[in-house]
Amino acid sequence: MQMKINEAAKMTGVTIRTLHYYDQIGLLRPETVTDAGYRLYGEKDMERLSQILFFRELDFPLSQIKEMLDSPSFDRNEALRAQHELLKKKKERLERLIALTERRMEGEKEMSFQEFDSSEIERCKEKYAEEAKERWGHTQAWQESKKRTNGYSNGEWEAVMKESDSIMQAFAQSRELAPESEEVQALVAKWQDFISARYYTCTDEILEGLGQMYTADERFTENIDRFGEGTAEQMSKAIAFYVSRRKNNG
Repeated sequence: MQMKINEAAKMTGVTIRTLHYYDQIGLLRPETVTDAGYRLYGEKDMERLSQILFFRELDFPLSQIKEMLDSPSFDRNEALRAQHELLKKKKERLERLIALTERRMEGEKEMSFQEFDSSEIERCKEKYAEEAKERWGHTQAWQESKKRTNGYSNGEWEAVMKESDSIMQAFAQSRELAPESEEVQALVAKWQDFISARYYTCTDEILEGLGQMYTADERFTENIDRFGEGTAEQMSKAIAFYVSRRKNNG
């Protein structure tokens, strides 16, 4: 189900002007722009907007939010856990300030500024930002991906998502086939070509690492298995065979 920009603004409390700006800088592009120029936001757009609002609540700059969300390896669950930790720190600080205000209202004269200290929150933010940058920001693949995706139009992003989902669905439908079968191996090659064409040059080494991650990290497994339970395992096994065969033939 898609919603118009005014509906998205009303639901989230974000102004229409801000949504236009997010589109302009490539932070949040609507799923569809009609011939008449109307922006229509889909479920994935609203999920991305929720992530943007979480990061904004924690005072991350928009440029950094865009870098993290655009990373092919961005993990929603991991981000939510980090955001939860940071929000708890903010809650604790607010509770200290509320307690200080109440003491002052009751007549306490002793001056205290410790409650205003936000250094712990800043340290947590810096730690998360550094971890995100370390994970996503230094590799050649990430830099290449960032350069390519920054120039994508709304239509191009829609095509990328449709192509990705189509390949994942094909893997899901192949679960009854042997991972080393020609049909499944052709899907692996198609997946590697897709990543190389749309994000970054996906070498066999990178592909092998991705395949291992699909089952080693339960968060990736859960995301891929949205297309059908066992899809991640099928992809992982098929990729392992594909890379091994190419090494032996190389």
